[in-house]
Amino acid sequence: MHASHARTILFVDDEPQGCKWFARLFADEFSIITASSADEALQMLHERGREVAVLLTDFRMPVRDGIDLLTVAQRDHRHVVRLLATAYADKEVALAAINQGRVLQILEKPFDDSQVRRALREALEIVEQRARERVLLEGRAAAMRETLGFLAHELNTPLATVLGYMDAMKTRHCAPDPTATPGVARIVERRPGDTLAMIEAAERRTAYAMSLVATFVQSARQAYPGAVPAPVRASRLVTTLLNEYPFEDGERAWVTCNTGGDAGSDTAGHMDADFELPGQRDLLYLVLCTLTKNALMALRGGQAPRLHIALARLTGERPGAGRGVITFTDNGPGIPPDILARLTHEPVTTRAAQGGSGMGLLFCRRVVQSMGGQIEIHSTLGQGTRVTLLFKPETQADNQPEGTAT
Repeated sequence: MHASHARTILFVDDEPQGCKWFARLFADEFSIITASSADEALQMLHERGREVAVLLTDFRMPVRDGIDLLTVAQRDHRHVVRLLATAYADKEVALAAINQGRVLQILEKPFDDSQVRRALREALEIVEQRARERVLLEGRAAAMRETLGFLAHELNTPLATVLGYMDAMKTRHCAPDPTATPGVARIVERRPGDTLAMIEAAERRTAYAMSLVATFVQSARQAYPGAVPAPVRASRLVTTLLNEYPFEDGERAWVTCNTGGDAGSDTAGHMDADFELPGQRDLLYLVLCTLTKNALMALRGGQAPRLHIALARLTGERPGAGRGVITFTDNGPGIPPDILARLTHEPVTTRAAQGGSGMGLLFCRRVVQSMGGQIEIHSTLGQGTRVTLLFKPETQADNQPEGTAT
């Protein structure tokens, strides 16, 4: 059983009657198990530790006392909330146990039933709170690992390209001419302008790689508890994409964009203008970069390649009204139906020969879903592909007049 489901109370007392009394008195509200010694309790924790939420032990017991038991439980079963029962005469020992961090609370014997019941309830609340925090932290860690893996995959292509350009320039570099002006390097060009073109292309890819790293760093900062992502207008994010993406020669001319009105044939006529995205600007930027890269790679070698990026907001009395929409529509070769059916659910790719892994669309889907949205892909072989990002409806506060957005 997972620790988040632990609800059992383990009560430890070397007096059998005390164990029977405790179980009978509190079984109406709690799941109670009992042990008559520290060793028996440790064996139970070893066998059933993930079920046990709270350990309440008497202090004075033969062979091994309650402090010894609590010390081992603190080391080996840290999810268990620990309570100590002690007589008044042992209060100094009990206070020492509290000060050393071994117990949450001491309960004085003879027990006050209402006080014990209240203490057990508070202990279970702490267990539940810890479990929620653990799930949250595990989710953040998993998302960070996934984003880091995606980042490494996305950085590989531009950095490999930069390395290729540098290697080409090194190969074409000639030994200095003794008669030439000192400080002048000689590069043999296959075509006039090759060197400058490689430098400019390497510069673009380096800037793109730096933007991806900056995006990841910002996302990591926003993963801390209490961080509030700043909202961003969809038009601003698309503009950043078009300004920063490292298009190959001529690729930028393939891309057109509009900020409202037509987001694809399925939604045309039901659109309004720009909208506000639900925070997480940096992760969304990675999503847009991925979709742009996928489309451009599919278009290479095709006739009159075109990629149209449209953003708008669904309006009117219809399901999904108020939802923000971003679409990427290309006139590429399309996606085979068997791959299309699996594309956003498992790592499949149409570009395995070019190093594609299929992880990009999985990442995009998880990011958009984490924001309450969804991703849809429609494709026809020989006619192209449309990827649609649908975000949750804006609230009244979000739906502010143009010019007041952040």
